[in-house]
Amino acid sequence: MASNKDNDSLANNQVSPKLSDETPEEALSSTEMAEDAKRAATRKVVTQTFWSLVRHQYKKNRVAVFALYIVYFLFGVAILADVLANDKPLFASYKGTIMFPVFKQYLVDMSIDRWGPDLVNTDWKELEKAGSVTTALWPPIKYAESNEDLEHALAAPSAQHLLGTDGIGRDVLSGMIHGSRIALSIGFVSMSFMLVIGVILGAFAGFYGGWVDVLISRLIEVVLTLPTFFLIITVIAMVQHGSIWLIMFLIGITGWPSVARYTRGEFLRVRNMDFVSAASALGFRDARIVFRHVLPNALAPVLVTAAFGIAGAILAEASLSFLGFGVPPTVVTWGSVLNDARNDIHAWWLAVFPGFAIFLAVVAYNLVGDGLRDALDPRLRD
Repeated sequence: MASNKDNDSLANNQVSPKLSDETPEEALSSTEMAEDAKRAATRKVVTQTFWSLVRHQYKKNRVAVFALYIVYFLFGVAILADVLANDKPLFASYKGTIMFPVFKQYLVDMSIDRWGPDLVNTDWKELEKAGSVTTALWPPIKYAESNEDLEHALAAPSAQHLLGTDGIGRDVLSGMIHGSRIALSIGFVSMSFMLVIGVILGAFAGFYGGWVDVLISRLIEVVLTLPTFFLIITVIAMVQHGSIWLIMFLIGITGWPSVARYTRGEFLRVRNMDFVSAASALGFRDARIVFRHVLPNALAPVLVTAAFGIAGAILAEASLSFLGFGVPPTVVTWGSVLNDARNDIHAWWLAVFPGFAIFLAVVAYNLVGDGLRDALDPRLRD
């Protein structure tokens, strides 16, 4: 009897396996959720910033993206102008000495190095024909923008001169390649003048308000009423020694009001926000609040104006050069090549190719500005 009772108690004390209430589908679902949790734990955390949202929105505009690629292409051509079109070889073996004439010329222009007596004003093509240069790697275009060849003046496009020559035999393609450097330099440097003057005046007008805003606003209105293009022509005609830097300065000094108006409007919007009030309560100086806290949050719409301003500066320089008031005659620009077409109407290549380059650059920067404007608009975000 005792043994039977012990067996019963032992049987009662044994734990029977617990049956799960989950169905196979629920068990599979919980397994997938666990795997998703593991992947989420190992996944890199990515935070969205303002500029990442702008970049995402900008990429949705395919036309603006294509225009940005054109701007990159123009940048590449301008930076590599001496490598793409030059009358000096990139690499040469001269009398057994390895030389890099194109890059050596940079050092000569900066007064760091100098040419030997036998290589000053030397035609490297003649040296190659004479056998003094045994090995040479030439640029794709073997002409500099200033090389004159009167025997081939006003030559139509051919295998020797892909885009023809002008009235004094200069290669048009070489001139356009080096002219891209002048056009972009004028666009960006003059826009830098506009940004510096416009952002500073617009920032103070929008931040302080009161009589400061009234004074700067009246100054903006006065400058806007001036015929800026004719003012630039007048100054250049009075100086009679036009230079690239003078044109950059004049375009910048007359184009800043549009930047100042945008900056003023953004400062009026941002200055009453909580983080500005907090910075003022902490005792920060006004200069620090303006340039470190308010300006970064008000600068985005100004970039749109900058893109349009670069296009306007390129068009202004081309117009001045076309009228003969631009850069000196020895400097080749898109506008100066286009000016040569007025004297030789039958030389259609002097009007078509530089005109298309000006059109392409201006349209590309305008499309980039349109894309930025749409990308910065929060109403158009998905």
